[in-house]
Amino acid sequence: MHLVMKLSNIILKIVMPLALGGAILYWMYRGEDWKTILYVMTDEMDWTWMLLSFPFGILAQMFRGWRWKQTLEPVGERPRTSVCIHSIFLSYAASLLIPRVGEFTRCGVLKRYDDVSFPKSLGTVVTERAIDSLLIMGITTTVLLMEMSTFGTFFRKTGTNIEDILHRFSWAGYFVAAVCVIAILILLYFLLHKLSIYNKVRATLRGIGQGVISLKDVHNIPLFICFTLGIWLSYFMHYYLTFFCFDFTEDLGIGCALVTFIVGSIAVIVPTPNGAGPWHFAVKTMLILYGVQDVKALYFVLIVHTVQTLLVVALGIYAWMALNFTSIKSLKQSYYV
Repeated sequence: MHLVMKLSNIILKIVMPLALGGAILYWMYRGEDWKTILYVMTDEMDWTWMLLSFPFGILAQMFRGWRWKQTLEPVGERPRTSVCIHSIFLSYAASLLIPRVGEFTRCGVLKRYDDVSFPKSLGTVVTERAIDSLLIMGITTTVLLMEMSTFGTFFRKTGTNIEDILHRFSWAGYFVAAVCVIAILILLYFLLHKLSIYNKVRATLRGIGQGVISLKDVHNIPLFICFTLGIWLSYFMHYYLTFFCFDFTEDLGIGCALVTFIVGSIAVIVPTPNGAGPWHFAVKTMLILYGVQDVKALYFVLIVHTVQTLLVVALGIYAWMALNFTSIKSLKQSYYV
């Protein structure tokens, strides 16, 4: 029985994400001429802008390491700055093998090298995720409002009119629909209440709430805000600069970059290695909405995602090597570096 459970966990955590991402990529790129893609990379692409984007990709992870160190201080943990940053580098690389394992990896690194409490560090990770989620929600709302005209153009070109669809419903129809939605939500509530997963979800939500509230104990809130904004600004610049690598995206503008960046950030929630598959599909679809040809959009997402993933791998290898030369100290002996 134990062996069956272990195999089931392996399938769910490793095989299924790889299969899902691989299936989406195969569906998107089946029949494509790979020689043409190679030609685009070697003869048509401006690698200068790609190289200029690398420092921002590195800086985003460094900001995350600095911010994490700051969130650990209120709970009595003081790991070295270098260990925090290297743990972040390694966690992103580890998530390429097993999606979502990175959170546990970086907590394990701090436990091993600076004797940081694993439960405490994991709790701060929940706090960070909550803050990032709230920030992304705010940015998403703002960007969608700014770019609403683009979606309106899409509906006009496809002959879809939201107002026509809504006018087909009477007030009675809206009322019945609302009642149905409420009934479904109530039904789901009672079903979840009977399942063990309900308690897990409720505990997770409670942990997020407590994590957000615990931010009041963070020293130097303005610095925390700067780190948070720095993370996402760096992520965006890491992505936006790649637009200038190709002649078919360089003139799309920052609005398109913001929309595709947000859509891509949401797509990576799907548990595949570095969002492979869902990210490609989501960003490619939005680029087409902005007028990029289907084939060229496919080239863009494949090249950009592959190169940026290789950067994550390189940083993970560097962190692993650096940690091998890092002394293991108890928490009492930890110091700032």
